[in-house]
Amino acid sequence: MDRLKVVLQYFQSNSESISNGICVVLALVSVKLYTSFDFNCPCLPQYNKMYALGVMFVPPVILFLLGILVNRHTGVMMEEWARPAGKRAKNPAVVKYLFSAMMQRAMLAPMVWILVSLLDGKCFICAFSMSVDPKHFSGFPNDTGLDLIRIMAKVPCKEDSIFKDSTFRKAVSRYVRCYSQAIGWSILLCLIFLGAVARVIKPCFNHATFLQTRYWSNYLDVEAKLFDETCVHHAREFAKKCVVHFFENIEDDVMLRLPLSPSFRFKKSPDETEEQDERLHHVTRKDQVDHLLESWFQCRPELDVTKMVYRPTKCITWEDPNGHILYSDV
Repeated sequence: MDRLKVVLQYFQSNSESISNGICVVLALVSVKLYTSFDFNCPCLPQYNKMYALGVMFVPPVILFLLGILVNRHTGVMMEEWARPAGKRAKNPAVVKYLFSAMMQRAMLAPMVWILVSLLDGKCFICAFSMSVDPKHFSGFPNDTGLDLIRIMAKVPCKEDSIFKDSTFRKAVSRYVRCYSQAIGWSILLCLIFLGAVARVIKPCFNHATFLQTRYWSNYLDVEAKLFDETCVHHAREFAKKCVVHFFENIEDDVMLRLPLSPSFRFKKSPDETEEQDERLHHVTRKDQVDHLLESWFQCRPELDVTKMVYRPTKCITWEDPNGHILYSDV
């Protein structure tokens, strides 16, 4: 149970971990879907290959598109690629890093589906049983009155009457399944080998450049989230002030007719109004909000917070009549 909590905390720690968690969930869902899917080969020469290859490759395409859709890197990458340059120059390395991260995560579930289908072998038997030469196997049913292609197309259908009490179908199915599993294990071995090679040779490249690219890709993600959160907060304060102002106008009308009403409310103090304006960042009109959002899209702020970090602080000093410092407060 503790290990499960650690895994959940990792997947909730940041956007990259959340994306990893979603991709793992999609991979598990793909395995569950394949195992629960009732594969029934049509056993017809003109449909076997089309049906089997469709089952093998159409769901991976759907899972791939779904992986791109739910991946947060997709939106961040497209925003960074499509935005005007403005005061902040675009970094192609960051866009490439985001694209690579998006593709790696989106390809996980489709590859799991393809590997599971190859290791299972049903799709491969349905698609390529007609390509097997029956001369290498004994027990070929010659008394069916069907041509060779139609007989071989019925190999995936074990309930077919022409293969009753015959070892021919099992032998051909085992032969084709071995090819399918060999291809599946070969693909898995190649993927693991490529991953190991990439992990080994990764330190040989400029690791500082990689760290910089990863830092700024994470910055774009965090910046987009903070901007959305700030917009939601500003919209809530803006709507709250508009609604309160509407009801205060109604109360003012009531108080003009009933000046001694116990529901009378005093006007807010200037300090309270100024505090609300600061929470609205002094953006209090629709045209200001529209201009602000357009400015954010057209010209992102420069990546330089020197003036904010090294802002001079006020120093209050108490002196005696002779000019000697008694106490200084920063």
